[in-house]
Amino acid sequence: MAVSLGMRISGLLFVGAVAVAAAAFTDTGGDRAGGGGGGGPAVTAEPSTGPASPSSSPAARQRPDGHIGAPALTGVPGAVAGGGSVRRSADPAPAPSPTRVAAPAWLPPGPGSPDADGTADPASAYDRLRDPATCGTALNGVPEGAAGDEWTLLRALSSACQAVQGEGGDWEQASRDHAALAGAVQSCKGRAAYAVLGGLLDFHRRNPGTTVRLRPSAGGTPACGYRITGVDTGGDGTARPADVIGIELTDPYFDPAELPGSATVTVGGRQVPGAPLLGPRGGGTVVLSVVVPALDPGAADVTVRYGDTEVRLPQAFTVPPPPTSPTGPDPAPDAGPDAGPDAGPAQEGETEGPAGGEAPGLGSLDVSGR
Repeated sequence: MAVSLGMRISGLLFVGAVAVAAAAFTDTGGDRAGGGGGGGPAVTAEPSTGPASPSSSPAARQRPDGHIGAPALTGVPGAVAGGGSVRRSADPAPAPSPTRVAAPAWLPPGPGSPDADGTADPASAYDRLRDPATCGTALNGVPEGAAGDEWTLLRALSSACQAVQGEGGDWEQASRDHAALAGAVQSCKGRAAYAVLGGLLDFHRRNPGTTVRLRPSAGGTPACGYRITGVDTGGDGTARPADVIGIELTDPYFDPAELPGSATVTVGGRQVPGAPLLGPRGGGTVVLSVVVPALDPGAADVTVRYGDTEVRLPQAFTVPPPPTSPTGPDPAPDAGPDAGPDAGPAQEGETEGPAGGEAPGLGSLDVSGR
């Protein structure tokens, strides 16, 4: 059957369309990988019975890393091949990190004073100053007339505490007080307060204009090593019942004036009779005088309890045995000056001499000792 010209043309067009579709399906993506935005190679269809072929443009070469054409960028924006990053001129420079300044140390624990009489004293004021957040009000209630080296020291410390935290205070006055009080304060809390004030002043000299937030000290070694350091019995280490002994207490962390009315003292396990008497103070020590109770002979411990704290010195002294009465014949009575011729010879050590000459019992020595 003869095929018309129209049918032949339609057939050619159909074959050309099939060739175009096949070329698009088998394309390796060379030009698309290049990112040019165009399609695959151009395919032309002519009225021919032969198959259509792609254009003769060269195929893109494959890179060793598996990419075809230009390498694909991967990773974060700004990354470049081989590592590193692309710096944009618009990026701001990093701000320098601020220098951290360590705050000076604050007051160590006392320990806290029982403050039995409720009267303001330097030991209990020290305890209130241990919270640096309230150093501006810690000394409120202290009488204006309260004088003495320890009160001067605590006022200077309170002022420096405010100054270093940017809350007022007076650095110059604190510095003058610190210089004037060198070696003057001997109590354990006073020594600790003086050292802390010196640390604040040193911090201010090294960092003028710098303020820091002080923090309460957490634990650590207490400022006061309260203990009994000795018992004075008169020099021989012995004491009898009813004798008075002196108990030396070192580094009391409270007002020693509270001891006579609030302390309990025992000697040899028995409470002493009467109230203790407060003796001299100095150099961080205080002496408490007590009467020895009735005890059996032997070593005696001494304890002093005040508040919740009790200090003890074992075998502090010795109680000797009671004295014994002399035994044997009674001595002969002395011959009086009017003794007759029957009087016995002069006793040993007595000499006879002219009246008004030699002193009795001194032999040949005269009253001048020659």
